[in-house]
Amino acid sequence: MNILEKIIADKYKEVEERKSLIPVKLLEKSIFFEGQVVSMKKYIQHPEKSGIIAEFKRKSPSKGLINGNALVETVSIGYMQAGASALSILTDKEYFGGSNEDLKTARKFNFCPILRKDFVVDEYQLIEAKSIGADCVLLIAAALEPEKLKSLAYFAKSLGLEVLLEVHDGEELKKSLNDGVDLVGINNRNLKTFEVSLDTSLSLVDQIPSSFVKISESGISDPNTLVKLNKAGFDGFLIGENFMKSSRPEQAAYNFIKEYKRLLGAEALSKA
Repeated sequence: MNILEKIIADKYKEVEERKSLIPVKLLEKSIFFEGQVVSMKKYIQHPEKSGIIAEFKRKSPSKGLINGNALVETVSIGYMQAGASALSILTDKEYFGGSNEDLKTARKFNFCPILRKDFVVDEYQLIEAKSIGADCVLLIAAALEPEKLKSLAYFAKSLGLEVLLEVHDGEELKKSLNDGVDLVGINNRNLKTFEVSLDTSLSLVDQIPSSFVKISESGISDPNTLVKLNKAGFDGFLIGENFMKSSRPEQAAYNFIKEYKRLLGAEALSKA
């Protein structure tokens, strides 16, 4: 069993437990449930924003503990002040050290799109995402059969949520793309081996229809890489570990985005 298969097997058990503890009717009574969703598609493509989805995560299966001291309130506010377009909040506890409370806290302090980053296997998690204040949910092609992924995407849309489809190769992209999806993320990290290669993004970007917002995810640690990905056709970039490994993730994001904008400016001048 690879790490993704283990996470998914555990997630099915976790969801069944949560269903018995917190019924859907209770989730639907949340103050966030009837709230207006903030569009991640629009924020990512906004010309004055960086296109960066800045992620808050404490640990990962590949790196272990990344940052156990960071506070969601401080980091999420700092990310947005630094010029990020959106937030990604890990809510998986077992493997990433996150929680639903982390997302609720981020929602409380930020008016921006928030992606609930978790391993969705059941409609219950989508209702849960809406109830904790998420605007967008992640559906991972490697974890879901195409028909189930499509069904979950449509159900998310019925709740008003946007959907980020994550793929790792051309085959996943081809079989999983559907009109319930808003954004397509190419994960440069192979979830089976955890090896990272930016070539994954560069080789797949032209295979994503232009009607979808294109996101490159994982393994981005240099602003020059963003310029390259931007030129290749990506609208947005998911960056977490590179910021979170700093003692002050929000400052790391500020420095990174400032340099990225400087490089973009220099690029524009050279073409003028």
